[in-house]
Amino acid sequence: MTHSHEEPAEALTRNQGLVLGTLTGADAPLSAYDILDRLREDGLRAPLQVYRALDKLVERGLAHRLESLNAFVACADAHCHRTGVIAFAICESCGRVDEFADDVVRERLAGWAGENGFKPSRTTIELRGTCKQCLARAA
Repeated sequence: MTHSHEEPAEALTRNQGLVLGTLTGADAPLSAYDILDRLREDGLRAPLQVYRALDKLVERGLAHRLESLNAFVACADAHCHRTGVIAFAICESCGRVDEFADDVVRERLAGWAGENGFKPSRTTIELRGTCKQCLARAA
């Protein structure tokens, strides 16, 4: 996953910067314990340190939690938090995660919510399957 936000380094705490850097450099989603294992040499020793950093990164839109995997990725779309609808395609073969938004889906969900008097606070869609590269390797 690549990180595309231009967050000033001074706006992040040390732990947040370490966690975000770890997520940004990862090839696949990471659990909080995966992150902790990678950052032990940098002085992070307790899961709570990682969870606090992750909470703030998610709150700021710099990272996302993938509910179905109980794992985290760095945000790949600087504008996703503005749309209110975030979608992820998760490859079950290689672990690749692609983040995307779709205006048609966003409009349909907003229409349904409006018609039914529902006010969503956030919407995350996760598609699970096989990516194009894994499909090509299997062919």
